[in-house]
Amino acid sequence: MTNPLPSARAGRREWTALAVLMLPLLLVSMDVSVLYFAIPAISADLEPSGTQQLWIFDIYAFVLAGLLMTMGSLGDRIGRRRLLLIGAAAFGSASLVAAYADSAETLIAARAVLGVGGATLMPSTMALIRTMFTDPGQRAKAIGLWSGVMTAGIALGSVLSGVLVEFFWWGSVFLVNLPAMGLLLVLGPVLLPESRDPRPGRFDWPSVPLSLAAVLPVIYGLKEIASEGWHPLYVVSVTVGLLFAALFVHRQRTAAAPMVSPALVRAHGFAPAVVLNLVSSFAMMGSAFFTTQYLQSVLGRSALEAALWALLPSVPIGMAAPAATALVRKGVGRATVVGAGFVTGAAGYGLLALAGTDSLWLVLTACAVLACGIVTVISQITDLAMSAAPVERAGSASSLMETGGEFGGALGMAVLGSIGTAVYRHEMPGSAPAAAKETLGGALAVADRVPGLATAAREAFTDGMRGAAIAAAVLLLGAAVLAARTLRGVRVREQEAAAGERVETAGSQEAAAGEHEASAGEQEASAGKQVETAV
Repeated sequence: MTNPLPSARAGRREWTALAVLMLPLLLVSMDVSVLYFAIPAISADLEPSGTQQLWIFDIYAFVLAGLLMTMGSLGDRIGRRRLLLIGAAAFGSASLVAAYADSAETLIAARAVLGVGGATLMPSTMALIRTMFTDPGQRAKAIGLWSGVMTAGIALGSVLSGVLVEFFWWGSVFLVNLPAMGLLLVLGPVLLPESRDPRPGRFDWPSVPLSLAAVLPVIYGLKEIASEGWHPLYVVSVTVGLLFAALFVHRQRTAAAPMVSPALVRAHGFAPAVVLNLVSSFAMMGSAFFTTQYLQSVLGRSALEAALWALLPSVPIGMAAPAATALVRKGVGRATVVGAGFVTGAAGYGLLALAGTDSLWLVLTACAVLACGIVTVISQITDLAMSAAPVERAGSASSLMETGGEFGGALGMAVLGSIGTAVYRHEMPGSAPAAAKETLGGALAVADRVPGLATAAREAFTDGMRGAAIAAAVLLLGAAVLAARTLRGVRVREQEAAAGERVETAGSQEAAAGEHEASAGEQEASAGKQVETAV
């Protein structure tokens, strides 16, 4: 059976299966940042060129983002558990190859396969949660846990890489994936139910290259704009990606069996959830662009010290999603909770706008407030999106949400990074060297030759961070208004189904009463016939 009818409430088996699902999710999210501290050791050992070093770092995220929609749709067709286990095998095998890579080319290829595996794992985990947890309250708790683990994994990845590289060789950052993937391959077939779309239609192969051509140029262009600044090549890349995106949308609207069904996008509440998820990722990744540099280059912390300090704001994240879920279960409107999450995020950016060049605890507090607000939003809109989507399209729904998150993260770094850079350049003295006017790192590299340059550069960077924080706070306040307008009155599918079940139950009870009366009448008629026969 591919779509078993689960019980109304999940039991110990489902919660144990959820714990197993959290392992690949944690590792996939960690792999986004696990090379932060390993790159210098890799460079010393494999001696990659500058271009190869960039591809070692970026190829994973590019492939992951490009294949999310394809893999989500594929899981709906061949089975989400099957795709998850295939992805786990690929992820584990690629991790082993990456750990013992003897050339830059081998490591780049292994990281690309890791991206393929990650693209299968992320939508599959969410789709299986949608299948296993049919009770709205239980599913909301499960999705809240999913959101917290994913966010924590990104923060934990950089710290783990720093610790492992400190005591072992750089390949150890990949070997940590093997035990978890092995456990998933052993326990997955036992604990996880198989589910797929019973009527998927033919797989739309032309949509695969179209989705890649739509996602990859946009992600690439936005990432380069964030790191290198505005350049015609990067603008052209984004434009080309948007043109292919238009072709992809046209294909989905006209194909007989599209990769992403237009009916899914039209599901009540799904489209607003995708947009609000994009804004959430925009805010989260946009802040990371500044805070990581602030801790290292402004406060002068080492890379490992900065990563350890950056873990502190992650501590309260574990309480944000459960608290939001509890409020919704007690009757507080989802629109109110999501709007409050955005307002909390805006307050975090407001605190960041007050930071000076020696404001460690203020910045950490701002990050904690921001993270709590954004995780509150992500947990609720993810639950909303997965509830609005039919079970048979859970993989496609999850992949669309995650693709939107990838776009939002890249856009946040590009837009807020550009605002910060513009303010930085405006505030730098005209007499500063050209390299110092470009980036804070460039200024610190030549600071020993120019008295007072380091202080001026740190103040200019902090001014840029404050300017970007104000812009982000305004955006999040606007998102709060948007959430209040678009989510008001949205009811999840299970609530509507429960209302229907109550009507059906009442009807069944009336029918049962009627059948009982009819049965009594038949018994009386039978007794009458027996009397007549006796006479």
